Amino acid sequence: MVEEVEAKSGAGKRQLVQQTTDALRELIFAREPDELIGSLPDLARLLGVGIVTVQQAARILEHEGALEVRRGPGGGYYGKRPDAAALERSLAAYMRTRPHGWEEALDMTSLLFNELCAAAAREGDAALHPELRGIADRIDLCLREIDTGEWEEEFQDLLFRMVERPLFELLTRVTLRFSTTRPRTEPIYRDAAAIEGWKAGRHRIIDAILARDGELAHFEANRSNRVVVLDWLRRARG
Repeated sequence: MVEEVEAKSGAGKRQLVQQTTDALRELIFAREPDELIGSLPDLARLLGVGIVTVQQAARILEHEGALEVRRGPGGGYYGKRPDAAALERSLAAYMRTRPHGWEEALDMTSLLFNELCAAAAREGDAALHPELRGIADRIDLCLREIDTGEWEEEFQDLLFRMVERPLFELLTRVTLRFSTTRPRTEPIYRDAAAIEGWKAGRHRIIDAILARDGELAHFEANRSNRVVVLDWLRRARG
């Protein structure tokens, strides 16, 4: 229970709202989604705070996607589970307030990709290996940079199905979404030779994953993706 205190200062009020938010969040996740948590007066009594404090905490949790306030007959506070796509959009929107954040996003995305490939090799679901081989068979159909982007999206989705890493996936998708919002002055793969290099690198990554060699998968992802991305960033800055 959160005890109501006299919070005259702004900091004291914020702390009380945060404590109430944390307590209400625990109540929500202790129950099944879409279950009634309680009415506004009931929750105020349960948490030992005023109605206004509960309303402020509820707005925070609504924004997180963890709470729904229903009005009218049968109304009250109902627990939800945050939607990953909504979290991606919110974080990507926040990152857009940082003028040079897209460079950091690309840098971070390439680092996460290294670890994702290594994890898929070490612990990935072998039942998905045939699907991975099927994706590998389609690499050589990519003739333009736009083709590589579509293939990469399918490849990454499959890797996340192979490896159960929800936070890792969220960070990767957010940084990738944000990094692609900036118009490029120059393509990453500038010509046919560069695209052929991309194809060869992706084949090596997939071969390492299928061989269950995490160290090799990390090495191949680093040299054929991260190094290329960092070189492109240097050219873009120049």
